[in-house]
Amino acid sequence: MNILDENAPEDQRSLLQSWRIPIHQIGFDVGRKGMKDEEIIRFLHQLRDATFFTRDLGFCDRKLCHPRYCLVCLAVGKDEVAVFVRRVLRHPELDTKAKRMDTMIRVSHAGFSIWRRNVQKEVYINW
Repeated sequence: MNILDENAPEDQRSLLQSWRIPIHQIGFDVGRKGMKDEEIIRFLHQLRDATFFTRDLGFCDRKLCHPRYCLVCLAVGKDEVAVFVRRVLRHPELDTKAKRMDTMIRVSHAGFSIWRRNVQKEVYINW
């Protein structure tokens, strides 16, 4: 399940859906509006194989890595969310749930860094 934080604009969710990328959004069709970061983490623990996309860089903490989900922190503009969600989901290093689970990924225009649970070294990949 791909989930957008509620901080992503409605038009970005609609754009992803128009590209046939299955996506849910906090406060729209999963969870509730105004969920605190800790509540979102507890919510993700209840799911299986969720990939959570957010522009809230407070989620960029490798201690949050968990086998049940993937956190993707998007360090991009609010009008670029859909493009970068699609880039992440289509990248050969991240194109399956199995490759994404148990990771925290920080995405920028230059590329992305991946932290995996119980691994001390961050991996950086250019687009």
